[in-house]
Formats: sequence, C-alpha cells, structure tokens
Amino acid sequence: MNGQPIIVQKYGGSSVADAERIRNVARRIARRRADGTRVVVVVSAMGDTTDDLIALAQQVSSTRPAREMDALLSAGEIIASALLAMALQDIGVDAISLTGLQAGIRTDRVHSKARILNIEPRRIVDELDRGRTVIIAGFQGVTSELDVTTLGRGGSDTSAVALAIALHAAACERFTDVEGVFTTDPRIEPRARKLRDIGYEEMLELASAGSKILHPRAVELAWLYNLPVLVASSFTDAPGTLIHGGPSMEPANKARGIAHDYDVAKITIRGVPDRPGIAAALFGPLADAAISVDTIVQNASLDNLTDLTFTVAKNDLQRSLEIVRPIASDIGARDIAADTNLGKVSLVGTGMQNTPGYAARMFRTLADQGINIDLITTSEIRITVIIKESEVEKAVRALHAAFELDRED
Repeated sequence: MNGQPIIVQKYGGSSVADAERIRNVARRIARRRADGTRVVVVVSAMGDTTDDLIALAQQVSSTRPAREMDALLSAGEIIASALLAMALQDIGVDAISLTGLQAGIRTDRVHSKARILNIEPRRIVDELDRGRTVIIAGFQGVTSELDVTTLGRGGSDTSAVALAIALHAAACERFTDVEGVFTTDPRIEPRARKLRDIGYEEMLELASAGSKILHPRAVELAWLYNLPVLVASSFTDAPGTLIHGGPSMEPANKARGIAHDYDVAKITIRGVPDRPGIAAALFGPLADAAISVDTIVQNASLDNLTDLTFTVAKNDLQRSLEIVRPIASDIGARDIAADTNLGKVSLVGTGMQNTPGYAARMFRTLADQGINIDLITTSEIRITVIIKESEVEKAVRALHAAFELDRED
C-alpha cells in the first residue's frame, strides 16, 4: 500500500436516488481525488429500491425465506455501485465496482441481521494501487459458504466504517440528505440546531434510540477503533458534524439531543411466576433467534406473581410472539398482550450524568403536554420514555424547547 492517504466515503440512498444525483456524487468524488487522496466509496441502494424489492417479494411469496431475501435485497446496492462506477468513468475517473464478496467482507450466518466477522481487503488495495477509485456495494457480505448476507437496515454505514478500519483510512465521511447531526430531527422541529461535533458515546445513544443519521453498529466500531466520522450533506458544501473521541467544541454540561423512534412494539406477559430462571427462559430463545430486546420492565411481585414487559422492533413482533407464547404457557403465565401503537423518545447528553433535575424536567414537560408515559428506561447519559405513537412529535418539540436545545450555549 503506497503512502497516499485513504478516505472512505459513504453515500446514502437519497444521494444516489436518480441518474442526476449519481452524476453529482461522481463529481464530488472526482474533486476529493484531486488532492491525491485515494477514495473508497460505499453506496446504499438507490432511493426506495429496497422497499420496492421487499414489496415485490411480498407479491410472489408468503414465506420469503431469509436467505433468498438477502440475495434479492443485496442487488440494490450492486446496481447503485455499478452505475456510480460508470458515471465516474464517464468523467475520466478510473473506477471499479465491487460486491461485498469481491471486497472481502465475511459475515456470520444470521440472514438479514448479519455481523461482519472480518474483512480481507486485498482486492481493494490492489485496485487502489492501480489508481482506481473503488466503489463497494454496502449492506452486504458473504458467509464462509459464500452465501450472501445483509447487515440490516442502515448496514451500509457499518460497511463503510468497517472498511475504513480494515484499510487504515484517515477517516470515514458519511454523506446523506442532511447537513450533519442535529439536536433533533429538523423535519419535526424546524429550530433543531446542527452540532459542530459530538462524542462517540452520545452519538451511540442517539443512534440506538432511533436517530437515523448513523447505524449504531457503525458508531460502536468507530468508537472501538477511534475512527473519526464526518456526517455531511451530499447536496451542499456546508460543514458537517464530526463524530470523534477528542475534546468537544460544544458545551458539555447540557443535554445534547433528542431521538425518536416509531419502530416499537410492546409485549406484556402477565401473571408470571416470580422465581429464578424465568427471565433467562424467556429472553434466551429470543437472543438465539437474533431478536434484539430493548426496554425491559418487571413489576414488583404480588403473591409471587409479576408482569414482565419488553419492547422489540415491529418487524420482530410476530416472531417474538411465536417464541414467547409456548414458553409463557410452560411457565404458567396468565396471558400475553401486544401493542404496536407506540413510539420512543429519548433525551441524551453527557451533561446529565452528574446534574440532578433532568428526569424531573423531562417528565414535567410531558405531563404539561398531557402525554402519558407507558415505560421508562435510563442509562448514565440517556432517559427514554415509551409513549403513544401519535404523541411522539409533540413530545419531541416540547422537550426540545424545554431543554433549550436550539441555543449554542
């Protein structure tokens, strides 16, 4: 590998949604190369391609086997990468597109939610040494048996960060249709403020709580390897937000952002016998099925019976119920209830660690808006509430104002 620096850029689906936007991305890449930087690019599928492929699969199959769905959905990124390579070649930039297999991305065998095990970037390095820009289909890899896997929604972010680490890149640049990381979603709260920078820990909490700016696994990897990640817009040259591990340029002693998520389904198992091993019996099989459980609340025991409530993604609800129902019957639970009309709102900030009053202000703000809290969960730098789906936007706006997140200091 020669001494020229490597930058990994990632372009989201909105950035490559049509032919003109693909040509715009090609011009941006050409400008980035002009200073001698070697560029590796990871792309998502164009626009709504993934949703369209899912809808097509629903028309032809009632079962939609996970292996075949991965083979189908991976095609979206392959199409985008090939088109971008063509657009680059058309303006005189030598470029080549690679699939996840050709890029050396190896994953485990969990279809639709695979995790990257290792990357062998020899082919990428060889192409860079030939002076080419390498365009890689994101969101995908292959198992040891060469079966195609996908990394879950937002998985192209993880592809980009993992490749940057494997290539010892100077940084990862993530381009999308917004100009950076905002204090909350500007489509809900127009007064949301763009952050100049944010630490890995706060970004991970925001991403895990529903912010779509960067996939949580991508943040985890960047934090683990201390890889700076720039989030910026592919449509303007405005400065973005730097995610890093150094001292922050932003005021630290305050809440930093509000995330929200509509992908919440609640399962309540009522009348659970209060004895050792019950939680393991319930959550072990869910973990074995690669179902991620988020908020867990267990009521105080009464007459040696308790209610156990937890949340999962809506797409995992049916499978979760299929797993939990026979277990609940075996342990003698009374019944099971499910609810999908819920949303999640989270307040995040390292300034909350040692400063009292954040929870009280958050709960008072929601109460003043007539918003009832269904569940509460916390970490050292996050307070999350589960509320009615219809009240999420109102809660976000009210909390943004209450914590004055539009102010610089």
